[in-house]
Amino acid sequence: QVQLVESGGGLVQAGGSLRLSCAASGRTFTGYYMGWFRQAPGKERDFVAAISWTGGNTYYTDSMKGRFTISRDNAKNTVYLQINDLKPEDTAVYYCAASRPDRSSPLRVTGRYDYWGQGTQVTVSS
Repeated sequence: QVQLVESGGGLVQAGGSLRLSCAASGRTFTGYYMGWFRQAPGKERDFVAAISWTGGNTYYTDSMKGRFTISRDNAKNTVYLQINDLKPEDTAVYYCAASRPDRSSPLRVTGRYDYWGQGTQVTVSS
């Protein structure tokens, strides 16, 4: 059974940092793209970042370039999202997702992804 399990969320003051982790298990993820999305209360699930299998290509929503860094360790089947200079508007549930490499939809589209984690809550206080 495929599982993506996020961790690392929590309550943090504005200006702080967090590193979210997503551990994947249950199948081989060779070639898969991994992505991070977030969903604030009452809002749609928004694309944050994605990374190719080798880690050589990363993709970000323009507004999140600079404070967010996605990385992966394939030996550990884990993808990370480093978030610096956290702001109250970053408060959301953060989800990781896995996409087969042959999907044609853009990486920012939720429908592209085959597997999702349950999410981890990030709350930023002002």
